[in-house]
Amino acid sequence: MITPAYCQTMARYNAWQNQSLYQAAAGLSQDARDMDRGAFFGGIRATLSHLMWGDLIWIARFEGAEGPGGTITDSPGRFDWPTLWAERPRLDARIAAWAWMVTPEDLAGDVRWHSFALGRELAKPMALCVMHLFNHQTHHRGQVHAMLTAAGARPGDTDIPFMPDEVPEWR
Repeated sequence: MITPAYCQTMARYNAWQNQSLYQAAAGLSQDARDMDRGAFFGGIRATLSHLMWGDLIWIARFEGAEGPGGTITDSPGRFDWPTLWAERPRLDARIAAWAWMVTPEDLAGDVRWHSFALGRELAKPMALCVMHLFNHQTHHRGQVHAMLTAAGARPGDTDIPFMPDEVPEWR
């Protein structure tokens, strides 16, 4: 279904896009980042907070580690802007490291976890869950891109064919 090369490409894409969005968001005031703009999680910072929380949960599951806890309802308020700014590059590096270590055998297996949203144990194909991680990121980053553009910020291109061969350092 998917390969380690797919995971590596999408991890690079994730880091490239986050860098663009965070740099664009950094040019806005705190009030502009926190303003409710009608997205599912409200505003820019809240959506980025939800996305960070979701990424932390999924990468922990893939690593067989403990996730951040909390609920989807709490996720928009979980991280303030300074924490997002400091921790997003670290999380993107963690996702990239996982992507460079994953094997075809890992992707052919299952992920097992307790879903607090459903209140029960789940097991799903790893490949499906990995696709969800990257699709979920793209979905919410698209919302943030639209909110940033509406706020007058100018995030960069989002097309995968225009991704640089290497993602430059943050800041």
